[in-house]
Amino acid sequence: MKHFIDEDFLLQTETAKILYHEHAKKLPIIDYHCHLNPQIIADNRRFENLSQIWLEGDHYKWRAMRTNKVDEKYITGKETSDWDKFKKWAETVPYTMRNPLYHWTHLELKTAFGVTKLLNSDTAEEIYHQCSALLQLPEFSARGIIKHYNVEVVCTTDDPIDSLESHLALKNEQFEVMVLPTWRPDKAMAVENPQVYRQYIDKLSEVSGITIRTFTDLLDALKNRHDFFASVGCKLSDHGLEEFYAEDYTQAEINNIFTRVYEGTLLPEKDIRKFKSCMLIEFAKMDWEKGWTQQFHYGALRNNNTQMFDKIGPDTGFDSIGDWNTALALSKFLNTLSKENKLTKTILYNLNPKDNEMLATMIGNFQDGTVAGKIQFGSGWWFLDQKMGIEAQLNALSSQGLLSRFVGMLTDSRSFLSYPRHEYFRRILCNVIGNDIEQGLLPASELSFLGKMVEDISYYNAKHYFGF
Repeated sequence: MKHFIDEDFLLQTETAKILYHEHAKKLPIIDYHCHLNPQIIADNRRFENLSQIWLEGDHYKWRAMRTNKVDEKYITGKETSDWDKFKKWAETVPYTMRNPLYHWTHLELKTAFGVTKLLNSDTAEEIYHQCSALLQLPEFSARGIIKHYNVEVVCTTDDPIDSLESHLALKNEQFEVMVLPTWRPDKAMAVENPQVYRQYIDKLSEVSGITIRTFTDLLDALKNRHDFFASVGCKLSDHGLEEFYAEDYTQAEINNIFTRVYEGTLLPEKDIRKFKSCMLIEFAKMDWEKGWTQQFHYGALRNNNTQMFDKIGPDTGFDSIGDWNTALALSKFLNTLSKENKLTKTILYNLNPKDNEMLATMIGNFQDGTVAGKIQFGSGWWFLDQKMGIEAQLNALSSQGLLSRFVGMLTDSRSFLSYPRHEYFRRILCNVIGNDIEQGLLPASELSFLGKMVEDISYYNAKHYFGF
């Protein structure tokens, strides 16, 4: 019987162990998409206790706690103490067995704090005080934790109206880890609510210094901010979509739609879809001009529980997998850009696993021989960044494309303790390839090449692809 979370965790064969320990383990981390707050990095925050660094904003844990009959006051309540929240989480942990949270929890405890005991109600107080004491040490500050995990690059997620002052501060201080912004312009195309959209456009006008009254003005203001992001080192954009939009439209229609929504008119669905279609194309062309990589995270059905949304807001654990048919629109979107020779490097992340094979085949339609793996099937995202989801993505990509050109894992997290997700991914990757070798599906004589392939997927492909 194997031990839990030992040195060979998830590695089922001797070949898998060789691939991980000799090729993947010691490589730096390029975390090219996350939701860390750059101000926390700039301020080099010290977390007062384990609850603050572990439970703040972690909707994965919040969902599990609610399911385990934990009252909301112990989850997002502002009056509840950090210790009381942690105690409820510790009581929940044993009930997360077979959920990725159980693996992540104990990997994070071990790799960050050296804690090898299982977390439960009996060990909660000891682990809480031990880890909270370590968090007071300089090496456990926000920057210290990043360096502890051998992180080389961090790409945060930032709105076009953001000042990027924290990124500028880090750049001026010459923090040894590269912390770069990522352009996330979702709000610039969110025309469903005219009042909220007008407020956003007015803020964009203010920060860009461009008076926005027409659609042309809007594009000028966004290009102004796009240039600013590039000046701070941005190399990627990211777009959070329910589905892809690829409606036919004329420029006159888009001009008219923008004028109406800016004046407060509630748009019909067909006009919303046309406007979003246009904006996706315009954003893609901006990225192509600068040689950026565009990322698309699609398929989330967000804010399902309106009662809880009204009470505690978005991103609090009430989102799920959506079910849209995206193949035709995605193909049309990519083809429109390809016909104009303005399709930049692109990473596509699906949230519904039914799209795995569709995406794995779609990316092959638009590879053009200019960049290795120019169009990427992104790693398992959100509900799919667990063992079964990661394996399914690796298998779909392997079957239909070139796994060897894959740019690998990211955290997509708000937590500074999420870096073991890269280790988790690397162990799973090595196990998949190692098992194939042991079963004679891949040649053992090519172990050296396959070891280099593991290194590339774990680190080097991303480094070269993004130009870090």
